[in-house]
Amino acid sequence: MAAAMAWLRRGAWGPVRRCGLAAGRSYSGGGAYPSVSLTCPLPGVPKAVFAAAEGRERFETRVTVLENGLRVASQKKFGQFCTVGLLINSGSRHEAKYLSGISHFLEKLAFSSTAQFGSKDEILLTLEKHGGICDCQASRDTIMYAVSADAKGLDTVVNLLADVALQPRLSDEEIEMTRTAIRFELEDLNMRPDPEPLLTEMIHAAAYRDNTVGLNRFCPVENTDKIDREVLHSYLRNYYTPDRMVLAGVGIEHEQLVECARKHLLGVEPVWGSGQTKDVDRSVAQYTGGIVKVEKDMSDVSLGPTPIPELTHIMIGLESCSFLEEDFIPFAVLNMMMGGGGSFSAGGPGKGMFTRLYLNVLNRHHWMYNATSYHHSYEDTGLLCIHASADPKQVREMVEIITREFILMAGAVGEVELERAKTQLKSMLMMNLESRPVIFEDVGRQVLATNTRKLPHELCALISQVKSADIKRVVTKMLHKKPAVAALGDLTDLPTYEHIQTALSSKDGRLPRMYRLFR
Repeated sequence: MAAAMAWLRRGAWGPVRRCGLAAGRSYSGGGAYPSVSLTCPLPGVPKAVFAAAEGRERFETRVTVLENGLRVASQKKFGQFCTVGLLINSGSRHEAKYLSGISHFLEKLAFSSTAQFGSKDEILLTLEKHGGICDCQASRDTIMYAVSADAKGLDTVVNLLADVALQPRLSDEEIEMTRTAIRFELEDLNMRPDPEPLLTEMIHAAAYRDNTVGLNRFCPVENTDKIDREVLHSYLRNYYTPDRMVLAGVGIEHEQLVECARKHLLGVEPVWGSGQTKDVDRSVAQYTGGIVKVEKDMSDVSLGPTPIPELTHIMIGLESCSFLEEDFIPFAVLNMMMGGGGSFSAGGPGKGMFTRLYLNVLNRHHWMYNATSYHHSYEDTGLLCIHASADPKQVREMVEIITREFILMAGAVGEVELERAKTQLKSMLMMNLESRPVIFEDVGRQVLATNTRKLPHELCALISQVKSADIKRVVTKMLHKKPAVAALGDLTDLPTYEHIQTALSSKDGRLPRMYRLFR
């Protein structure tokens, strides 16, 4: 140790003279080292010019609104490649007046044949020339068409995106293939060992019964044969309008993106016509609370040499707030503070092993397989949930543990755990925003919802300002709402919805005691 410290004090290479190496050093072959300075500029070499950020404006997101209402947003980022895409204010929450599952169909039909491109293969070959890839994702409130490619092919990419979104052929063959793909996906969803996507659907259906974000994101099996080109066109006519779109780009010049948008997205007649929109759903989410139960045999979900044991899955949620409200940041910190995960984790610092659901639940109750916190947020509502899994015989005890954790949220918040949650949230935010596709989605979604974008340093400042009093305030408000409950598996010992509601209204989160004469 002493030798190492001495090595560090004198430097790794021994004593060095200023503007020259120590005398007496030589190569292994015997020749002497040239007297070259380590601290002075080399003679005859031009002075190095280093890149520097010239003010905050280099990082700002620029937004331009075209004459037809389309918003064009861009963010500079160093690199040869760019990510460009169209985000549309359209999703399963807008399907109240239509057949459920249209957004699911549109997601699967994306990047198929269009007016200019005869097939999906032709689109992929065009992108291949620019080293590009494409993707489409539909959520409850947004559908997103995105392409990552060489920035030199920007004009081709924007032309392709405009054609894919506004001029799809939707041939009978493509629609039939989509029906097959959706049926397979629905079958696969029910057979997966991980029930999280299914539970997410169920908790939304329970929390927002038959309205907006509570509508099914996946196409029901009975609707797969009913959705055809005419149904899709009637929906697209109302929701694929320029004023509901954002063309977002990362890694390109703003003026260049605006020029391409004017060329390919201004004055374009969609294939379904440009008649007056009449059935646009502007409903605000109505939180109802409630319970959705699915009795299911989970004993054979994962067979094999090491099968997953039979588990019952419970998700309990309460209404939080929209991402437009000031309380969104305290809720994000709270969600990070609760954390959690599976009973096995190759975790360590930064992996959430010191979050409440690990310390209070998984570390104390070895029989629980999972306890994870989720926060879903939309432009008019939000939902904070805890998902837990355990053996069917211990469902009642598991539910009580989760209700107690909800009640404890409103209690004292330690300064250390609060700072840890805030630091972890900022760290996760900054790490995710190093990825170009993530920046693209962040730019697109924020501009679509608010016409502007909060920059990472602004969000970090807001996170730093969160106090324990803010956490207590938002939790107290949340606990006054009716709970939403989703239950999947063997539900023989599941407490009633009324008992869960009573537990969340009590001081200690305990379920009412039950007395039985006979076991």
